[in-house]
Amino acid sequence: MADAISMTSEENEVTLGCFEVGGRMIAIDVANVREVVRWQPVTPLPRSPALIDGVIDLRGALVPVVDLGRALNGRRIEPSTGTRFVVAETDGLILGLTVDSAVEVLQVSAASMEDPPTLATQAGYDVARAVVRMPGSEPIVVLSLEYLLESVYRSVLTTHEDAA
Repeated sequence: MADAISMTSEENEVTLGCFEVGGRMIAIDVANVREVVRWQPVTPLPRSPALIDGVIDLRGALVPVVDLGRALNGRRIEPSTGTRFVVAETDGLILGLTVDSAVEVLQVSAASMEDPPTLATQAGYDVARAVVRMPGSEPIVVLSLEYLLESVYRSVLTTHEDAA
């Protein structure tokens, strides 16, 4: 787990960005977060993979956008004043993730990070890289950006099958 999540070496803590998606808290390792920006209209890309909503222009760079509500729960996020894009980087790729709101940055001990339940992972659940348990609050799922990218790649098949 230590190699998959960024930790401060001295304190053995993990820094997570927490975001609301569909009424649930989702966390992303801050090592993968470039910035969080206000929502802006997304320009659709014709015949793009089903999970890519389009692109935004971020200071002269085009950033593909994935709606996390749709990708994780099947329900699109309705833009509001709190809606944000989390600009993340993984495997050398930059993407914008639409979230309902940015909540906080958490420092948690590595000991509070657990692997997802075995039954879930054996059944093919790989959305979560880890689950954070903290006293007095619901567990927080730490999103696997690699899973998200794989979902985007698989959505290409859906897009091309629908067009056929």
